[in-house]
Amino acid sequence: MSRRSAGGGRAMALSGLRVLELAGLAPAPLCGMILADFGARVVRVDRAPRSAMATDVQGRGKRSLALDLKRPAGAAVLRRLCSGADVLIEPFRHGVMEKLGLGPEVLLDDNPRLIYARLTGFGQTGKYAKSAGHDINYVALSGVLSKLGRKGENPYAPLNLLADFAGGGVICAMGIVIALYERTISGKGQVVDASMVEGTAYISSFLWKSQNLGLWNRPRGENLLDSGAPFYETYKTSDGKFVAVGAVEPQFYEQLIKGLGLDSSKLPSQLSFSDWPEMKKTFASVFAQKTQSEWCSIFDGTDACVTPVLSFDDAPLHQHNKQRNSFIKNDQEEISPRPAPLLSRTPAVPSFKRDPFIGEHTEEILLEYGFTKEEIAKLYSDKVIEFNKLKANL
Repeated sequence: MSRRSAGGGRAMALSGLRVLELAGLAPAPLCGMILADFGARVVRVDRAPRSAMATDVQGRGKRSLALDLKRPAGAAVLRRLCSGADVLIEPFRHGVMEKLGLGPEVLLDDNPRLIYARLTGFGQTGKYAKSAGHDINYVALSGVLSKLGRKGENPYAPLNLLADFAGGGVICAMGIVIALYERTISGKGQVVDASMVEGTAYISSFLWKSQNLGLWNRPRGENLLDSGAPFYETYKTSDGKFVAVGAVEPQFYEQLIKGLGLDSSKLPSQLSFSDWPEMKKTFASVFAQKTQSEWCSIFDGTDACVTPVLSFDDAPLHQHNKQRNSFIKNDQEEISPRPAPLLSRTPAVPSFKRDPFIGEHTEEILLEYGFTKEEIAKLYSDKVIEFNKLKANL
């Protein structure tokens, strides 16, 4: 395929790459969206018969094919699609694809260049390989959840960001790109076994490898970076908003103290752990005297490491984010983050179209992958595939 972008402009880094993403929950859709944002032609293989609406809110730049994989004819269609694809992303528990006759041994025999990415919570082997779970379970098993939470409180997971997205979708996308690079040398595909437990642990490598530095010697919520320190914390302002403080280094801490109007000679040492709780109260009382905007006026342009805690409404409007075009708006007026990181020569050019309806592109995708109109008509009459010709204004 040509290396021109979908919009007809210059090629993106992954232009020409053919990706099949089996519809699933949050992690796999993010993985597919990352590849689509950087130019890959991503087909989301949705379930047929389809539900009333798609649950994939990360469908940007993808097309949808509705297919009943539980029927042998449907599985045969996917097998044929994989013969012409570069990447398959599958999010099912261990053994599901094998039962369908679509395991990696079969598909890699058909297409030795295929990158077969398996994105699951617990991985393809081990005691929990066939068990159900969610982000909080994967973060727990990784060891990381034990570090998260305030003093005297239960551990808590930061939404479902760590395992689903960072340790899952992003790590899987990285694995796919690594395997694709290796393929340029060997000419061969391979299986990517992306476990969200291991992905979470891996992105937390600093926590593991810094244990001897004394950063985590105290109980949860009493350490430097886990809300124990008064200079690494959030504080409420007089207008009910918040600021984030990260003045760890001594020179930054001095600027924080100066901005707060305090006298460092009359305060305890920055690293006097026993004084941290009282220092938090002092900082909180000072921050509560001005609005978030007033504190920004004081600290912007300094190295005190004080920033506003922005809402989703406010983040796209912040001057820094506007200057970098950090957020984009699609043709439905929906705002979302621009793809990252920025590439200087072949940057991502995300689609500004609405996300696809389930089955919206079934026919055109099958034609693209070499199916005849007669074959497509039979698959449709046999209810193996579905079409969805809904218009954008419906």
